[in-house]
Amino acid sequence: MSLAPFAPASAESPVKIVAFGDSLTAGYGLAPDLAFPEKLQKALTAKGVAVEITNAGVSGETMSDGLARLDWSIPPGTEAVILELGANDMLRGLNPEVTRMALAEILRRLDERHVAVLLCGMLAAPNLGPDYAREFNSIFPEAAAAHDLLLYPFFLAGVASERGLNQRDGLHPNAAGVDVIVERILPKVEALVEEVRKGEKQ
Repeated sequence: MSLAPFAPASAESPVKIVAFGDSLTAGYGLAPDLAFPEKLQKALTAKGVAVEITNAGVSGETMSDGLARLDWSIPPGTEAVILELGANDMLRGLNPEVTRMALAEILRRLDERHVAVLLCGMLAAPNLGPDYAREFNSIFPEAAAAHDLLLYPFFLAGVASERGLNQRDGLHPNAAGVDVIVERILPKVEALVEEVRKGEKQ
């Protein structure tokens, strides 16, 4: 008689993840099943990674808007958050220090709740100038280093400025663009799940 390797019960239960972001998370212009969180869930399930991903994206939100709804958008029992905010701060040319401070407070509150975080970075558009880009682009790697977080440096890597991967507005990924994002970010999300699993075993 062969015995299956022992696995703790926690390894069998889905990790509860909230995808917390703006229109890039919400799936602006796409059918609900084509949005990033839904496609990510399918990709992880196909790899045998047990997760439950909630789409908590709201179009048009800035980092400060996210902070304002954080406590009720991240329900009790949430084990991990994929944090994708900042694009609207950049598009509106908001003071990067405001974005930085709002992000710091979001991360502080999630840390208090022992919620693991994958921080998704954003890059400033070239037309905003080098000074703004330098200040804005440093927000995400510096926050990740300060809080010892997993970082996906640029959420739109491989998709930004690619006409065939974006909708007509040139800002929001189409279904093919979402596929590229999911494929590229998948290893980081798997690392996030593993981080939660390790925390359960301690």
